[in-house]
Amino acid sequence: MVYYGQTSCEQDTERYLDVVKYVFSSYKKEVPLIINTMGWVKGEGLLLLMDIIRLLSPSHVVQMDVYDWKAMAPLTPEYVHVTPGLYTKDKQQARCKKMSTSGADDWRSSEGAGGASTPEYKLLYVHPEFPRAGVAGEARVHSGILRDMSILGYLGQLQSPDVGTVLPLHSLVPYQVPFNAVALRVVHTDVAPTNIMYAVNASWVGLCRIPDEVRCQTDGPVLLTQTPVCDCLGFGIVRGVEMEKKLYHVLTPVPPENLRLVNCLLLGNIAIPNCVLVGQQGVDGEIPYVTSDYNYSILGSGKLKKKHFKRREYAFECDYA
Repeated sequence: MVYYGQTSCEQDTERYLDVVKYVFSSYKKEVPLIINTMGWVKGEGLLLLMDIIRLLSPSHVVQMDVYDWKAMAPLTPEYVHVTPGLYTKDKQQARCKKMSTSGADDWRSSEGAGGASTPEYKLLYVHPEFPRAGVAGEARVHSGILRDMSILGYLGQLQSPDVGTVLPLHSLVPYQVPFNAVALRVVHTDVAPTNIMYAVNASWVGLCRIPDEVRCQTDGPVLLTQTPVCDCLGFGIVRGVEMEKKLYHVLTPVPPENLRLVNCLLLGNIAIPNCVLVGQQGVDGEIPYVTSDYNYSILGSGKLKKKHFKRREYAFECDYA
C-alpha cells in the first residue's frame, strides 16, 4: 500500500504512475488480480488509462457503459494499440516519452523495438441497467460520503469495545514520537518549514516506511525535500505537537509491532471528517481544534463547513460512532 495523499491524481499524474508501478511490482502472479481503475475517463484521464493498460498488461478489461455513451470509445486491443497515452506512444511513434520524476526513467510500456505491440486481452463490455449509472457528479458526492465513513470506521478501532462508549480524541492516549525519529513531508502542496507544524497538527497522516535511515544532527524535525514512493503501514491523526519536548502525539490503531517500522509521516489533502472535531463530548470550554475566534483574512484560511448530505428519500449525517 502506498499513500498517494489526494483524491484525484490530476495534479501529479507522473507520481500516480510511479505509485501504480511500485504497488504492481509486489504482485507475485500466484493468484488472480483485480484492478479497479478510477472513474476519470475523459481528457488526460483516458490517456492515463491507456498507459495503465499498457503497463499492467491485463488478460481481461471490463468496460462499463456510461450515461453519456459517446464520451468514450470501446477499449478494444486494437483501439489501445493505435491510441497514444499520456506517457506512452501509439505504434506510429517513438517508444515512450521520458518521465521526469526520479526512479521513472526505466518505466516503459510493453512495446517492441519497432513500436507498440498490440495488447492481448479480452474486452468485456457491460451496459449497467440500474438507473442513472455513470451520471456525472453523483460519483464524486457518493465517494466523499464513503471516504468519510471509511475514515470513521478506521478510527473506530481506537474505541473501547463497550457498546455506547465513544471517547473523543482528547480522551484517547496517543503515541509519543520524537521529531528526529520520523521524516515529514506534505505531499499535495508546498509548505514553508516555519509553518510545517501548523500544517501537521490535527491532521490525517500516512504512517510510512522509507528505505533510507532517518538521520538528523539536531532534535528535528526532519523534513523531506521530495515525496517518496514507499510502503504505507496505516494511518493516524497527529493529535498534538509538543514543541518543548519535540514530540508528535499520534493516534493510530496500527499495532506496535508495525509502528516500529514507521519512519515517515506523509500529510496529504485528506481531511478528517468534521464531526470528529466538532462532535467531541464532555468538553468544558472551547472544543479542542475548533475555534470561533479566528482571523479569516489570513492567506490560505477558510471556514470549515459541516457536512450534511441529503439524497432523495434518505439523509446521511456524519456521526462519530
